[in-house]
Amino acid sequence: MMKAVIITGCNGLIGSESVKFFISKGYRVIGIDNDMRSYFFGNESSTKHIGDSLQEEFDNFTLHNIDIRDYSSLESIFKKESSNIEIIIHTAAQPSHDWASKEPLTDFTINALGTVNLLELFRLNCPKASFIFTSTNKVYGDRPNQLPLIELDKRYECIIDNDLFSIDENMSIDNSKHSIFGASKVSADIFVQEYGKYFNLNTVVFRGGCLTGKNHKGSELHGFLSYLVKCAIKNKKYTIFGYKGKQVRDNIHSSDLVNMFWHFHQNPKCGEIYNAGGGRDNSVSILESIDKINYYSKLNWNNYEISLQERSGDHQWYISDLTKFKNHYPEWSVKISIDQIIKEMVELELKLNNY
Repeated sequence: MMKAVIITGCNGLIGSESVKFFISKGYRVIGIDNDMRSYFFGNESSTKHIGDSLQEEFDNFTLHNIDIRDYSSLESIFKKESSNIEIIIHTAAQPSHDWASKEPLTDFTINALGTVNLLELFRLNCPKASFIFTSTNKVYGDRPNQLPLIELDKRYECIIDNDLFSIDENMSIDNSKHSIFGASKVSADIFVQEYGKYFNLNTVVFRGGCLTGKNHKGSELHGFLSYLVKCAIKNKKYTIFGYKGKQVRDNIHSSDLVNMFWHFHQNPKCGEIYNAGGGRDNSVSILESIDKINYYSKLNWNNYEISLQERSGDHQWYISDLTKFKNHYPEWSVKISIDQIIKEMVELELKLNNY
């Protein structure tokens, strides 16, 4: 039977990008998604229609409406497909820094227990496969805020020893405030590493910065860039939480991240971790993002306010150092710039709103 890849969260931004990519590579894709995003963020953030459209478009895609906390339902798939599974891509999660504090048990059982369920089924049924996990830079907690930041006109920046600085995988994850979401992802992150190192399995952790693209279903609690574009085009009020709007993130397009997955699978390692963002060239502050949105939309949107209260445990500045991954996989590079990302988002949103 055709080689297979299991993709959890297959209706989401990274999951759906992975579905299309791996089908193009000749895989049969087994998707797992129960549209928890609508529970987290409301019906307007549902991704069910994406899964439906993928089923219509691809004969080699099967969607299973399964909660990753349901071990027995997952087990039935893994046992049935054990000889065919070459890759597990685990993107399903409760993804919001803010939402997690409302229901910590829900957040933990999805992010941590759900991950352990998948790891154990991987170990027992298809141990020669690659297990790819999308973690988060929130595993570093607020430690990046202890860096020597300087304030510029529209962003914060970090310069150490006269050089522009980026954050690599050696930053400590201890003794910092992570947020409840960050803590649950730390647990999953460590488990993925441990299954690789302890059981000698091919597992990898990608600690994502801002993962984005025009198909991102951004909401106020998750997906700042997508949501910011939606607010600007619809002239909806947007609240910036703290840091004068100068907080910085590096953004990586979903297709560039999925290509990282592919390169890893060609030469997998046991229990590796990589920071996975757009890097310095794709870094942008919220104020800079607004300027770019206005440029590409030809609007002059300024319907936002800056709250004095930042989100607890949030990053004031974060840029991923991609050196380690590039050294291990030198043929990979970021292909889609921050300007391309924002331009695509703006054009789609203008079209959807009949501009």
